[in-house]
Amino acid sequence: MVLVGVAVGGALALVAVLIPWLPSADSSEAHKVDDVYWFVTIICMAIFALVAGVSVYAIWKFRAAPDDEEDGSPIHGHTGLEVVWTAVPAALVTAISIYSGVVLVQVERIPAEHRVIEVTAQQFAWSFTYPEAKVTSGQLALPINQPVELKLTAKDVIHSFWVPEWRMKKDAVPGIETDVIVTPTKLGTFTVICTELCGLGHAAMRAQALVLTQAGFERWLNKEKEAAAAAGSAQGKTLFTQQCGTCHTLADAGTTAEVGPDLDKVLAGKNADFIRKSIVDPNAEIAPGFQPSVMPGNFGESLSQQQLDSLVEYLLDTAGKG
Repeated sequence: MVLVGVAVGGALALVAVLIPWLPSADSSEAHKVDDVYWFVTIICMAIFALVAGVSVYAIWKFRAAPDDEEDGSPIHGHTGLEVVWTAVPAALVTAISIYSGVVLVQVERIPAEHRVIEVTAQQFAWSFTYPEAKVTSGQLALPINQPVELKLTAKDVIHSFWVPEWRMKKDAVPGIETDVIVTPTKLGTFTVICTELCGLGHAAMRAQALVLTQAGFERWLNKEKEAAAAAGSAQGKTLFTQQCGTCHTLADAGTTAEVGPDLDKVLAGKNADFIRKSIVDPNAEIAPGFQPSVMPGNFGESLSQQQLDSLVEYLLDTAGKG
């Protein structure tokens, strides 16, 4: 019985060790999660080897002879054995629960020094916002060996964030914010996968996750900021032409109207707060030679926050430079 158990256990161990069942562990948290997985797997292998050994031995040792047609002798249960096979599984389950709980606390602990990235899920795409840089991208970029708190939200239905090599998986739920901590330890490109069935396009809900050096991350972030600024400037110019060009002169936009002040002169040297105030509350300060209540005062409501920001940025960058 012992030999059969050892043989079965050895065969299982070889299968577990020689076959790469799991993706590579490329985050600090992944190693802890894998430790729990192998702790449970080894316990299961040992139990299976014991049960298989006893079963094979019993079939061989107590098999009926070809000419034996009698009923087996009645046997009363073995109290000691029943106590053992109740107590041992209970102890093992308790050990698994305690170890899993310890690891869960470790991987969910938020370090004092960490970066925050806001992750938004919607059918069927991911977007990632970097609050410090005020940049939103379709790519997730993280600096290597630095803990990052991913704050997850969803716009429509439940989604689930998962990068197999990082192991950490968390649902993004409409109406609430969840978070997951990741400390990547390997440079490269990984795939963000939605693991919660979220509609017809669920299988295609993928995004790239880039793990970069600190210098590479800064370069990537600056490039994204430049791209966002260019896009915002283009939108701001379009908004100005549509909403403001019939009343104001601005050299960069090619407008020469004189209903309102010449913005190349009025806004030269002004800051973003002044420009924003002039748009949403045009009567707050009237340029000499012009009358109040000529410019509509509802731009604060008719323009979205993003549109207002792009218009302010455009005027800040171009007014007075014509």
